[in-house]
Amino acid sequence: MARAFAGGDPVAPVATGRTFCGPVAPGNQASGGSTRPSASWVSCHRLLVAVTAAALAGCGADSPEPPSWDDRPQRIVSLDYCADQYVLKFAERDRILAVSPDAGREFSYMRDHAAGLPTVRPVAEDVIVLKPDLVVRAYGGGPQAAVMFQRAGVPVHNVPWAEDIEAVTEVILETARALGSADQGQAVAADMQARLAALPSPPERVEALYMTPAGVTSGPGSLVHEIMVAAGLDNFQTRPGWRPIPLERLAYERPDLIVPAFFDNLTNHPHAWSPMRHPVARSQLQARETIPIQGAWTACGAWFLMDAVEALAAGASR
Repeated sequence: MARAFAGGDPVAPVATGRTFCGPVAPGNQASGGSTRPSASWVSCHRLLVAVTAAALAGCGADSPEPPSWDDRPQRIVSLDYCADQYVLKFAERDRILAVSPDAGREFSYMRDHAAGLPTVRPVAEDVIVLKPDLVVRAYGGGPQAAVMFQRAGVPVHNVPWAEDIEAVTEVILETARALGSADQGQAVAADMQARLAALPSPPERVEALYMTPAGVTSGPGSLVHEIMVAAGLDNFQTRPGWRPIPLERLAYERPDLIVPAFFDNLTNHPHAWSPMRHPVARSQLQARETIPIQGAWTACGAWFLMDAVEALAAGASR
């Protein structure tokens, strides 16, 4: 999701006599190398220029615009497609400055809501020049992004990574509150709980294997595993985390059904070789009952995972 996107950002390094962009002299003169600035120095220099320009823009002769009656964030930018989902759900369009380039892709659940909105690359200078009053990100911009934006005076909300449904509920409440839509977040979380309570119970335990075009499956400790368990399924993959499809085990064991995901789009490079091209894996798709789920349902941890849970529960109860 997704990405996925673990926890908080690392603490910024302590100053060591170098500038924010590295050595004062951009070239490698000490070693006799070229005095031409490195690519990383140029990129960082551009960032400092953008930060300075943004700061100076607030010192111009023009009078500042009067504050809005609405104290919620009014100039929101999201940096990746997981952040996009929350921004598109919990912020009105006129409060969204830009979303990520992936907001309209097939693996983005809220892609229809992204139509017509500006997009921005998760590059600091591109974002700062927009003068956002809130940047929302899960992983966009890299591990130091939050530190860089905060140094530039731009508030940042980091969408936490969640590994179970309860944690997803907390992420919904926290992020909706950050976007100024706490009541809507509570309503979405309550709807999730109601949908969970209404799930049918399968007549018997069913063992299922999650499969993607890239030949990857998921075991305990992942959100996909929690989705399967919530639907009343036993996960055929017992090893924790994300792993290749267990071809050796599939040669002599058979799950009751297959859960294919992301086969509805081309995001996993279907023309490249993967374990899914092995005859053992292909035979599972042909010989086993399948309950397909859309990749967008599981690409990020959010309320729409309930679409996957309900589809799996209904399929297992047939």
